[in-house]
Amino acid sequence: MFSRILVANRGEIALRIIRAAREMGIESVVAYSTADEGSEYLKLADRAICIGPGPAAQSYLNIPAIIAAAEVANVDAIHPGYGFLAENSHFAEVCRSCNIEFIGPSAESMKLLGDKVQCKQLARKHKVPTSPGSKGAVKSEEQALKIAHEIGYPVIVKAASGGGGRGMRVAHNDIALQSGMHSAISEAESAFGDGSVYIEKFLERARHVEVQIIGDKQGNIVHLFERDCTMQRRHQKLIEEAPCPVLDKETRDALCKAAARLCKAAGYYGAGTVEFLLDDDMNFYLMEVNTRVQVEHPVTEAITGIDIVKTGIKVAAGEELPFKQSDVKLNGCAIEARINAEDPQRDFAPQPGTLSRFKVPGGYGVRVDSHCYSGYRIPPNYDSMIAKLIVHQPTRGQAIACMKRSLGEMLIEPIKTTIPLHQRLMNNTNFVSGDVDIHFVERLLSADSK
Repeated sequence: MFSRILVANRGEIALRIIRAAREMGIESVVAYSTADEGSEYLKLADRAICIGPGPAAQSYLNIPAIIAAAEVANVDAIHPGYGFLAENSHFAEVCRSCNIEFIGPSAESMKLLGDKVQCKQLARKHKVPTSPGSKGAVKSEEQALKIAHEIGYPVIVKAASGGGGRGMRVAHNDIALQSGMHSAISEAESAFGDGSVYIEKFLERARHVEVQIIGDKQGNIVHLFERDCTMQRRHQKLIEEAPCPVLDKETRDALCKAAARLCKAAGYYGAGTVEFLLDDDMNFYLMEVNTRVQVEHPVTEAITGIDIVKTGIKVAAGEELPFKQSDVKLNGCAIEARINAEDPQRDFAPQPGTLSRFKVPGGYGVRVDSHCYSGYRIPPNYDSMIAKLIVHQPTRGQAIACMKRSLGEMLIEPIKTTIPLHQRLMNNTNFVSGDVDIHFVERLLSADSK
């Protein structure tokens, strides 16, 4: 087992890793930027090293600075958390070339599964369903139009690399496809340094369902059931729950086995997530694979009782998974609400600033993952998520009731947050009944503006 790890991330996920390391008897060194200087979570690590100024390109994305900090601190491994360099295969290669273990999959698996074109080719080979569309990257407008006419509109243009909604455009006709393809290529080149795009059928009504998997270096792969991430806006998740409220046992088994089969074929180890679209007829189609721990991992931890962060550290150190597939049981229902420092009334404008009050709820089945506190200054440099509110109860109805109560107790002042939106969604009859799709929130908000 590692004796010391460097946490190459910030905020709540950095705190989550520091706590896991402390419980495992591992020293933690946290890398931080000047924008995060003075944050309370830095004091919980055994050591904190400043790696640069606030802009992420000069700190959390600065590979030489992170490696230098790791070498100064004499660490055995680096945990990238999520975001920033977590899915950067070059960073994983650099870590290992410096004899520092990267807590995540191999660079080869990251490259294979991180490229959506190659990933879907592997999926088709191993009988994992994929949406109708191009078999590889689309090279020209003519090719794009030919594919669109074959599969029928609407279609979606997607970047082969990256994610988060960037490099994606929906087209309902030829003109929209031509302009969308150009803008998607330009955005993908700017965001990911790779302008490759592909085309697939766009589902007007679909749910976003993903499977948590974890593997070890001995070749064992286990799934930890699925999460439903349908409640989202502009491809950014707002609410996640586990298990998916509409899946039957047969579909669940097929979905989870398909995810494990794909990762097995890629020689994957560490924590990862296989994302699917689910249509009204319970057909599922592969979207992408995220080769890292996810923001929403706590809901899976709640329903399985498995600590995903600790398990990821163990397998990175070469240990075999401490459980088999038959050991993993689904227990109850968990829901997570992402609390963002954004103003929903002003098109979700970011709300940096100092928190005068930060009060979190408690009680049976309530968990809050956050690095914030009264007096904390939210910097303008990074993602706006400031807390994750997670509830776990025996049934979905009880989980919704618990979430309503917990949101009512949570107090964050003076900034605007997404709490009122979450309260509205928890009281929405469509959400409660499960009659939603990935465009539901956007339709709801669009109706407000009319």
